[in-house]
Amino acid sequence: MIQNLKTNEVLIQERTKKWPGWSFPGGKLESLESFYECSVREIKEETGLEVSNLEACGVVHWNNTDTGDRYLVFLYKTHTFSGKLIEEFPKGRHFWYNADALLKVPKEKFSNENIQYCHLYFAEPFSEAYIPHNDERIELIYF
Repeated sequence: MIQNLKTNEVLIQERTKKWPGWSFPGGKLESLESFYECSVREIKEETGLEVSNLEACGVVHWNNTDTGDRYLVFLYKTHTFSGKLIEEFPKGRHFWYNADALLKVPKEKFSNENIQYCHLYFAEPFSEAYIPHNDERIELIYF
């Protein structure tokens, strides 16, 4: 998550293709890359912004209770960024949104369970979210 402290806005990625809805920019780890390096690279590729001083905010892990498949998401945030924002990109668009209003946005606007990750970004007393799920039910548990 990128937050502009001067305007109290966060950068939102509105995806129109895979996992449509609002989320924060991110991506997949490449071979021989740290989670931190992946975050910096993905932000640059998707938004055009250079970021630094990333702070780890927690981890979200998905567990499909039917298949046993696991998926891990490592969350980082920063207030340090520069460059020109790529507003339109092949998967959707980017825009700045008021951080205080973010938790009031209807969850239907968000991709997957992304609105619920906000508790990890905004210094709530949690560092981990566990999401056991199957095709019929998604449950989110904070630790």
